[in-house]
Amino acid sequence: MYAASVGMGALRTSFQMLFDAVKSVQEENTMFQHLLGDIKSTLDSLQPLIKDIEKYNSKEGLQNYAIQMEEGAKLVQKCSKVGVWRKHTYTKKLNQLDESLRRVFDVLKLQGVRDARETLVSLRNIETQLSRIEESLKIKNIQPTVVKCSSAVPEPPSVTVGLDLPLKELKMKLLKDEKVSMLVLTAAGGCGKTTLAKMFCQDQEVKDTFKNNIFFVNVSKKPNLDLIVHQLYQRKGSELPAFENEVMAANWLQQFLKESRQNPLLFVLDDVWSGSESLLEKFDQFKFSNYKILVTSRFAFPRFGSPYHLARLNDEDAMALFHYSASLEDMSSYTYEDLSRKIIKRCKGCPLAIALVGRSLRGQPVEIWQKRVVEWCKGSSILDSDKDLLACLQSSLDALDKEKAIIKECFLDLGSFPEDQRIAAAALIDMWAELYGLDEEILTIANLHELTVRSLANLVVTRHEREADGYYTEHFITQHDMLRELAIHEASQDPIEHRKRLFINICGDKLPKWWTEQKYQAIKARLLSISTDGDFSAKWPNMQVPEAEVLVLNFQTKNYALPEFVEKMDKLKVLILNNYGSLPAELDNFELLGSLPNLKRIRLERISIPSISKVLKQLKSLQKISFFMCDIGQGLVQILDALPNLVELNIDYCHDLVQLPANLCDLVHLKKLSITNCHKLSALPADIGKLINLEVLRLRSCTELLELPRSIRNLKVLNFLDIADCFSVEELPEAIGAMCSMEKINVSQCSRLKELPASVMDLQQLNEVICDEETKTLWEPFLPFLINIHIKVIKEDINLNWLNKLPP
Repeated sequence: MYAASVGMGALRTSFQMLFDAVKSVQEENTMFQHLLGDIKSTLDSLQPLIKDIEKYNSKEGLQNYAIQMEEGAKLVQKCSKVGVWRKHTYTKKLNQLDESLRRVFDVLKLQGVRDARETLVSLRNIETQLSRIEESLKIKNIQPTVVKCSSAVPEPPSVTVGLDLPLKELKMKLLKDEKVSMLVLTAAGGCGKTTLAKMFCQDQEVKDTFKNNIFFVNVSKKPNLDLIVHQLYQRKGSELPAFENEVMAANWLQQFLKESRQNPLLFVLDDVWSGSESLLEKFDQFKFSNYKILVTSRFAFPRFGSPYHLARLNDEDAMALFHYSASLEDMSSYTYEDLSRKIIKRCKGCPLAIALVGRSLRGQPVEIWQKRVVEWCKGSSILDSDKDLLACLQSSLDALDKEKAIIKECFLDLGSFPEDQRIAAAALIDMWAELYGLDEEILTIANLHELTVRSLANLVVTRHEREADGYYTEHFITQHDMLRELAIHEASQDPIEHRKRLFINICGDKLPKWWTEQKYQAIKARLLSISTDGDFSAKWPNMQVPEAEVLVLNFQTKNYALPEFVEKMDKLKVLILNNYGSLPAELDNFELLGSLPNLKRIRLERISIPSISKVLKQLKSLQKISFFMCDIGQGLVQILDALPNLVELNIDYCHDLVQLPANLCDLVHLKKLSITNCHKLSALPADIGKLINLEVLRLRSCTELLELPRSIRNLKVLNFLDIADCFSVEELPEAIGAMCSMEKINVSQCSRLKELPASVMDLQQLNEVICDEETKTLWEPFLPFLINIHIKVIKEDINLNWLNKLPP
């Protein structure tokens, strides 16, 4: 009766046959009237989809649907002749028919939604490809006259006070006077030099003059010309080899200036210290039209012309800034006004001090204000030196009461990192988890927000996320130099052997005298930080730090060796290696870590992994390891073999990672696997389902990842899957519904996803889906089945500039 090669007309015929049978039998048969009524309601919903079947692009399954409906019609007709004794059997069959028809309805509705989206998806994919091509052209373009650097110019604070006149004067001197090629903006620390320089760069007249050819470079106390030149070329979109010496770097800088002289060009050299005259000379060696250099420094550098001295705030501006910082609502209160004047007098017009003190007093009762003024009256009230400023800034720490004592500890720990470098929040997460028991990452981020609110640091998110989901790879902390000095100053008040934190900064091979003379047999510090520059080459003297739980090593050299005394740091729990050079560093002595019984966390930044993989010993206590901008090479296999009890693995911005080794799947204790911004990664191990304890799988921004392995269905305890910005993924595994513990999934910006597998309906624990407007439509047909689900739609953003942008 029914042809094998059924067409769309036959489907409509079969549907009509079933519809007529249900209507007819329902009117005549009272025994199944209720059930047949339910079936008719389902058919009423299905009828518009059947009528529009010609519009669908895909015709799969039509023959099966027609057969189901014809068999259904036969079943309904039999019901009209069934006796009471067979009611139970046919009731069950009619319920099954209704269920079957509902599934057909869901599938056809999903098909209709998908087909309606195909044109949009195609346009989106074209748009995505164009963006990728455009970005690729930006990166590969090495035309000497094109400088793309506007994104490198930082924004000034949202509120500034007393800088309008200095900005006007700065523009007059640097823009209007053709004789001035370099201008030194000088003032004491905390007076707003950098803020004014940022305002200058963002001024519309300045931007109209130099357009995108504005370079903002942090120089700091020990300038590294190699890094500066690499930074300049990177912002142009060009890559450079590593320089053998400073002469080569200077030659490349000279070439850069020659190539750029055809267009107006502005350099801002921020935070230049005394002794850096040779660096300024290298930038000032060329004189051509519309080439300007703005230098901010605590030093005047008279060799380079008359400096511009930034004055401290006058009383009116100081009061305005203090009112803003302290959030004074009742500005007419004589008591608060009188106290404010006394406080401002103490701060002597220093914007940083005023802002810090104001924020520390925000919301406090008047008695606290009075107490602060009384305490200050016992000492000097005039800031004549940086030491006085440090004493003033100290008040913002004193304001941290016992409930905020942990915030003060966290602030002091920031002194562990080099000047003018962004501090990765991920590193602080590791440190504070072991030092203060902040096991939840959100607790660390909350503390960083607290420091930001109090103006003791500034939390920067280089890629703004719309939803907080535990992804903090691109969260960083910046800090004013004076605040860093305050942290170091505070941490250095106790004798060296009794300090809780020991910060050692080494210039060249000049080690502290107390260290070379072995003055102390043992040092009790829980936190040890050692920073070396690009000229360091000395061998490490012995040091005994038996209580140290956290070791932070900051360096810039291409080859670096762990100190041999690390082998005896039995209480060490956290090792953080930060290479601030331009290329991944070769690392020696890594095998020393094999003797440490309590080492739980390792973070490696810009490290060559093959250099450590061959000598690595078993680290049975290690629970977490993080690779950030590392050269992975072929070393990951050996690394993973040495970490049998690993619980968390993070791989971020490792651009040479093409595939993950199969032995990753042997890490049966692994609970969190995070691989982000690894754009060459195209596939996961087929046996990833062996990671039976995995709770979080994050594959964010792995743009070449094509699919998720089928074995992922075996991850029965996985509660969060993040594939945001994986826009090469076209489908989810068919059996994803077997992941019965899934609570959250992020599929935002997965533009090539065209449909979801039917098994999504089995994710009964799923309560949160993060998506964009486009991927939201994929979930809508499943909403009736996922009753606890909440969909969070984020703003669509097809700008792919971040793809090849390295983090700071």
